[in-house]
Amino acid sequence: MKNIIIFDWDGTLCDSAQHIVQALQEAAGEVGFAIPADEDARDIIGLGLPQGVEKLFPEAPEGLRQEFEKAYSRHYIAAEDAPPRLFPGAVETLHAIKGRGLELAVATGKSRRGLNRILALFGLSDFFHTTRCADETRSKPHPLMIEEILKERDIAAHRALMVGDTEYDLEMATNAGVASAGVTFGVHSPGRLRAHGPLAIVDTLPELLDLPFLAKY
Repeated sequence: MKNIIIFDWDGTLCDSAQHIVQALQEAAGEVGFAIPADEDARDIIGLGLPQGVEKLFPEAPEGLRQEFEKAYSRHYIAAEDAPPRLFPGAVETLHAIKGRGLELAVATGKSRRGLNRILALFGLSDFFHTTRCADETRSKPHPLMIEEILKERDIAAHRALMVGDTEYDLEMATNAGVASAGVTFGVHSPGRLRAHGPLAIVDTLPELLDLPFLAKY
């Protein structure tokens, strides 16, 4: 029977939080919204963009939210002139997991276009067995992303592990009946992650290889 590791992208594999915060703030200035503080902007990372915009600007009319989303996309792409980096050990850890015969997936709040672009940038377009994005299914913490991944790969929930840096990732895992692991180098604090009962919280990606879920391979 197959096991699968499902990774979040931003803040888990990719050190992109500051790029996202900067693009959110620049987009807010462009459309006339109050510019969010860094902490508030970081807090929505992991949600789908419409859900994050609604959380940041709950009083904004729908038309302006859509204008903001377009502005955000432009500013984020422009920021990729100095592209984000993968976290230390990310590539080595992914290859080690794959080498042990486990499947790999991504479940992200990014758009499909955004994920495809960044995977291509890092030469990972064909590396994962499957991926899901918030604009083609339901945003975290709804479990549909994970449920669709498991159905596509024909893998039972007890054979999956979700790895993420936010409570949205871990709550999604709980909602899908899947175990989770948190990482401390992303956007949410270890305390927020522990509230959702992960199997482990790690300080580096290579530490995942020592988890019982992976170590038996």
